[in-house]
Amino acid sequence: MPDPSAIVVRAGPRALARLREGPLAPADISAMPGAAGGPKGLALMPLDRLLARHWLPRCPRIELFGASIGAWRMAALAQADAPAAIERLADAYVNGQSYRHRPSAAEVSAVIRGVAQCVFGGRDPELRPGVSLDVLTSRARGPLAGKRGRTAFARAALANAAGRRFLAGHLERVAFHAGEASRLDAPFDPFGLTRVALSAANRDDALTASGSIPLVCDPVVDVAGAPPGDYWDGGLIDYHLLLPHSRLGGIVLYPHFVPRVTPGWLDKFLPWRKHPVAHPWLDNVLLIAPSPAFVAALPRARLPERQDFYHYGADHAARIAAWTRAMRECERFADEAMAWLGRPRLDGVRSI
Repeated sequence: MPDPSAIVVRAGPRALARLREGPLAPADISAMPGAAGGPKGLALMPLDRLLARHWLPRCPRIELFGASIGAWRMAALAQADAPAAIERLADAYVNGQSYRHRPSAAEVSAVIRGVAQCVFGGRDPELRPGVSLDVLTSRARGPLAGKRGRTAFARAALANAAGRRFLAGHLERVAFHAGEASRLDAPFDPFGLTRVALSAANRDDALTASGSIPLVCDPVVDVAGAPPGDYWDGGLIDYHLLLPHSRLGGIVLYPHFVPRVTPGWLDKFLPWRKHPVAHPWLDNVLLIAPSPAFVAALPRARLPERQDFYHYGADHAARIAAWTRAMRECERFADEAMAWLGRPRLDGVRSI
């Protein structure tokens, strides 16, 4: 019996109409998002490698934007030597995170900063021509400004449950930008959109802030060139990058680790907001994710995740081995995704 498909494909109406015209070419791709999700992003790095070698260099104009590990992946893919940057990131993320039992927030922040520093390898952020990069962060404001404890974030979570517009009273979106001008150049929701130039002075702070999980890490404070304040994980606002992709034109190619787009990190706990259906912003999005059957064959029958730090505890070697094996097995997902892009089969494509 042949192996079940390693991929699931979801598409918005405009993306599906384009697929009916024939196979995609790199010039069709206008953007690629990178979701927050911690270690789950490791599953996408084998596909990142292939896209970096075979597709992205042939995209005349592309926007790359992400939060948390998605920001790190997109910052790696934006570089002239993207394959080398992806390898640096993968090695640092898998092998560079070893924590003692119950580490302090300061300890976790120091390790996260070390991983973030590997994305550019200590170099200035020089991107490949034609690339626009946005590293998304969440800046505390209103009742959350200067507050870092459980009570403050519990209030923010309650506000979000009442409506995302109420969470915007606690957080604002700050994007650290490099390369070509973005076509998402104006605020589009209550979180606003403040753009700050990504530079050697704030590069490591911006990437660290984008992955700084509240109550696990410390915030990054007063990033150079940006409004003062505490900067937190970009996934708090933009977990799966539910942005107005439909304004970008072309096809937004979305390698993802799940077949849904959840707006903010807090929304994953709210069943009525976890999986928006037929959102107009997703009209031109083509999403490719690992299939449930494929994931079931991975170590622990799941993608790598942050809970693995607790599951494996001090046995860092076992966690590293499991994550390394998962990434190696995700090469089959990557190969199948690339083959599908070259010759799409529309019978299994479902609406996003």
